[in-house]
Amino acid sequence: MISTSDFKTGLTILYNNNLYQIIEFQHVKPGKGQAFVRSKLRNLRTGAIIEYSFNAGEKMEQAMIEKKKMQFSYTTPDEYCFMDMETFEQVEIPSERLKWESNFMLEGMEVEIVCYGSEILGVNLPEKVVLEVVEASPAVAGNTASNALKEVKMETGLVVKVPMFVNQGDKLLISTFDGKYSSRA
Repeated sequence: MISTSDFKTGLTILYNNNLYQIIEFQHVKPGKGQAFVRSKLRNLRTGAIIEYSFNAGEKMEQAMIEKKKMQFSYTTPDEYCFMDMETFEQVEIPSERLKWESNFMLEGMEVEIVCYGSEILGVNLPEKVVLEVVEASPAVAGNTASNALKEVKMETGLVVKVPMFVNQGDKLLISTFDGKYSSRA
């Protein structure tokens, strides 16, 4: 059991039979009334973000989240398959749970599988990944306005806005947080 005074960003708690990760929190001591903790929580099962106020000193259970390094093996229309590199055990995750992550995953890539007991919550990707451009329109002569961008299609199907000098076949560093172009790889 932990108290609201133990809150830290990134801590996972079990509250009202849901798993939450603390995104941010603030201890508030009003002039009148009892102190409380205003928090922003991400539901680890649904991905929804809620704001919730706890009474100061309120106790709840800390959720022990386990992270396992696994390799992305292959995909079927319904699920993604990952393999534990030590035990060679395979884990399948339904594809509807990995809609955003699928934009960045290539076969053979190492990721972290996030689990709570035997329940698989999702996948943690590296901060940035290297992807190859498979479709790019050529730069248009005379279009030299500052910061001119064009859209290109990456090998995973992700569409990214990039500078005009990027061509088909280029390898780019893409942020997995927002899906934006960082630099050439």
